[in-house]
Amino acid sequence: MTIQTMAISKSNIDWKRIFFLLIGLIIFFVVYFSPQWPDAIDPMGKQFPLSKEAKGALAVFLLGGIWWVFEVVPIGVTSLTIGVLQVLFLIRPANSAFKDFMTPSVLFIFASLVIGMVFTKTGLTRRLAYKMLMIVGEKTSMIYLGCFLVTAALTHIMAHTAVAATMYPLLITIYEMYADDEKPTNFGKGLFIGMAFVAGAGSIVTLLGAARGAVAIGFYKDIIGKEISFFELSYYMFPIGWIMVFILWGFFMIFLKPEKKNIPGLRKKAKVLSKAMGKITFNEIIAGLIIFTCILIMSLRSFVPFLQPIDKTAIILVSTILFFILRILDLKDLETVPWNIILLFGGAMSIGFCLWETGAAEWLAINWLTLFEKSHWFVFVMGIAFFVMMMTNFIMNVAAIAISLPVALVIAPYLGVAPEVILFSALVTAGMPFLLLVGAAPNAIAYDSKQFTTGEFFKYGIPASIILMVIIAIAVLVIWPIMGMPILIQ
Repeated sequence: MTIQTMAISKSNIDWKRIFFLLIGLIIFFVVYFSPQWPDAIDPMGKQFPLSKEAKGALAVFLLGGIWWVFEVVPIGVTSLTIGVLQVLFLIRPANSAFKDFMTPSVLFIFASLVIGMVFTKTGLTRRLAYKMLMIVGEKTSMIYLGCFLVTAALTHIMAHTAVAATMYPLLITIYEMYADDEKPTNFGKGLFIGMAFVAGAGSIVTLLGAARGAVAIGFYKDIIGKEISFFELSYYMFPIGWIMVFILWGFFMIFLKPEKKNIPGLRKKAKVLSKAMGKITFNEIIAGLIIFTCILIMSLRSFVPFLQPIDKTAIILVSTILFFILRILDLKDLETVPWNIILLFGGAMSIGFCLWETGAAEWLAINWLTLFEKSHWFVFVMGIAFFVMMMTNFIMNVAAIAISLPVALVIAPYLGVAPEVILFSALVTAGMPFLLLVGAAPNAIAYDSKQFTTGEFFKYGIPASIILMVIIAIAVLVIWPIMGMPILIQ
């Protein structure tokens, strides 16, 4: 090897990647092999010890977070590492650690991605994109707004994962009319990260946007003995969700201002391209009917008793099967599924269940929330919201609600806090994980655009999360009291 070749080889070493790879491993081993940690003690005096397995779960949790944020290996490979470490260090058996990689939630994401592929292949995406551009016009600020409004509105009637899968190919088509190549731009970053953020903001408004709302209401009823109706939830959540949508639009116009103010001739070009597509095809009609029917049935599950026992994953997977039966998709299409994203969510489910089953998540929640048991009521409410926001970036938002809400509702009466404000504050932050891709499926779907890195997503997620906490503070102090929500126990 020549001196010149050696110099080139040295310059190609990614020291930043190696540094964070080693940091993740060092933190894992330090936490895993550290001495026994103190027990968590709830307000009733009950002790919750941190077992060796639970401590191991925290070690895997920290390694996964570091590797995901700094993308030291492909995000799907980090997920595989999460499963492998659980088995090698006897944190959980293999049939538990790896089974979570193909839970109903992961298969739901798979089916959602397939729907996105169908939109693209049949031409429905381009048809919809051209129509939208003809309406919103040539200003990039209005394109941002139009895409965000449609995304948020759709999450009121369908799961935000399905909305992201539907919007993603449409945004790809819009972006292709903005840039000539796949090189990342501010507009591309804002369009796709914005779609993910707004999907979360819109999904808090109704029970149809995500499963977290129904689970939280179930816990609330069991503990408090009071029912929260579909319309009561929407009444209190509507202003918060939509305030966040418009604030996020302003946020991206400031932090990721498009390089071009206008795309000259865009509306005319969209009209020409739309006309060139001709009449809607048979495949477009069939695909549209299948997708619409699946979405309708999933939406009706909350209201039609005989549909309630049927899991939404089975319903949406029917669409995948029909696409192949009717030859709208073929084997080549199946081979193009972004398995990196599927593995990412498999790993997220695995570490989520790992923290849950070992008791590590409960230990974290009790330790955190008991810090506020003698604090001012407002600090307590914000502390709960912050904890749920952080946890929902790493584990399923349903799990984040499940581990924190029962403890919070027990502490709340001692501080004179009404249970409603605890429930709604937690639900707001559970719906908007802005820091990590694993926090929500729309985040991972947006990442497939290759417009941003996991580090960039985290970077923009920090100020967005701060804004979210400010909005919750305003809601607790001003908006919800005006709307009639009880904040303090009289």
